Formats: sequence, structure tokens, C-alpha cells
Amino acid sequence: MSILQLPGWELVRRGKVREVYASGDRVLLVASDRLSAFDCVLPDPIPGKGEVLTQLSAFWFQRLDFVPNHFVSADFATFPAELQPFAEQLAGRSMLCRKSKPLPVECVVRGYLAGAAWDEYRDRGTVGGHEVPRGLREASKLPAPLFTPTTKATEGHDEPISWEKCRRLLGDELAHAVREASFEVYDYGRIQAERAGVIIADTKFEFGLIDDDLVLIDECLTPDSSRFWPADLWEPGTHPPSFDKQFVRDWLLQSGWNRQPPAPHLPPDIIAQTAEKYREAYERIALARRPA
Repeated sequence: MSILQLPGWELVRRGKVREVYASGDRVLLVASDRLSAFDCVLPDPIPGKGEVLTQLSAFWFQRLDFVPNHFVSADFATFPAELQPFAEQLAGRSMLCRKSKPLPVECVVRGYLAGAAWDEYRDRGTVGGHEVPRGLREASKLPAPLFTPTTKATEGHDEPISWEKCRRLLGDELAHAVREASFEVYDYGRIQAERAGVIIADTKFEFGLIDDDLVLIDECLTPDSSRFWPADLWEPGTHPPSFDKQFVRDWLLQSGWNRQPPAPHLPPDIIAQTAEKYREAYERIALARRPA
């Protein structure tokens, strides 16, 4: 997807997956079909991915009445008149939001042992520096969700930080507020997803300030920011199948790629299966469609 020239809107950021445009006190988040893995944008887009990220985020934002967020609308018909000529490029994959000042941390909540948390547990017996019980296996449910913040890198990889460093970066009061909000949103999402037969093993949130008020921003509980597992196939001691980009990560690791740019092209069947996994996550959670 090429960068758009939107009248009255300034391109303020082009990330690995999204373009962000600003106009006055509003921002427009446009989700592309690009896929990032191991901090590298892959050369092959995943069809429909941008729509899934946008529509699933909108689904959650409209239900989070207990945590303020930046969402205004994902209904293109309600967008400003100057954007209407760009329906083909924007409809379905763009979200109108209030402008905020992003905080310099990413808020990761982990409910299960997976990914980097599993690696750390095997090496040191901890998760994000937290002591956890011995004898857990991969994909084990943690006794309680853990808050494991990271830096918010503009380039390269986000790095884990301690709770103490998070408090230094944000200030004590704000750090406690984002941790509490992260737990609240994760707990709400976890319960809703379980009703759809989906486990949210872990997820990442971003927060910002609007007039000094804390708000949830960016995306929310999507296959890009979360690890989704089918509940009926989850079992401790296994590497559960996923409804997210872990499927692509696994293929890349098995391909022998050294995680350095450029990333390899994905086979057509991997692209198609990834697109289907993203769609299934959205359909199960937002549309309450269970597999036949």
C-alpha cells in the first residue's frame, strides 16, 4: 500500500504496519496488509490483514467503557468529507481517533508461558523478572497475569524493562495507572475471548495522554498485538497452534532465516493460511462464529 496524499491531513508516522495521519485534534490510523516479524517487514503482504486489525480493535474499543480510549469511529461513512474520495484505500482498514501524546513504554500482560517469557523461564526461572513457581511447562497458565513492560523503540527491537525502570520513565502514579489499566483490559478481553473459544495468552497495550488524562491508544487485542490460541487445542507442555503471526514466526524459524534483513518471501500457502488465521480470530471473537 503506497503512502496517500490526503488533503488537510499530514503523514506523521509510518510504522512497520500502519500509517498515521493527523489533522487538528484527530488522527487517522491506516492499517496496511504488511506483516512484521522479528522486527523486519516481510516482502509479502497478508490479504485482508489491515481490515482485521482495524475492525477487531474497533470491536474492543467500543466495549471498553471502563478504560478511556482514543477511538472515534471506524465507520468510513462518518469520516470527514475530504477523506471520502479515498474510500477504496481507507474503508475498512482505517480508524479515526483523538490525538494523544504516546507514553514511552509498551505494556505487556502475560497470562501464559509462551514466546520470550518461556525462554526466560527456562533460562532463569523468572518471567519479566518476576519469580514464578517451578515446574511449569511451555504454554502453562501462570498463577496470575504478569505485567512485563518494554521500551517503545522507534527503530529496532523493544527491550524488556523492570517495573522500577517503568516507574522512573513514567513517574510512580502514572506507572501504577497504566499497569492497573493493562490488567483490567486484559482480564476483560480474556473473559470475552474464552466465551468464543479463544485463549489470549499474552498481549501488548499502548497508552497516551489527552489533556493529562490517560487513554488506551493504537490497537487493542488483535492478532498482531496478542497471542491467540484455540482453547480446545491448548495443553500445557505443547506449542499450541495460533490465530496470529506466531504461525509465520514458526515458519521463518524453520526456514533457516537468520533474522537479518532482508526477510525471505513467504510461500503462497503460508500467506493463505496466515490470512485465514487472522480472519478466524476476528470471526470467532467479534462475530461469534465458531468452526463447524
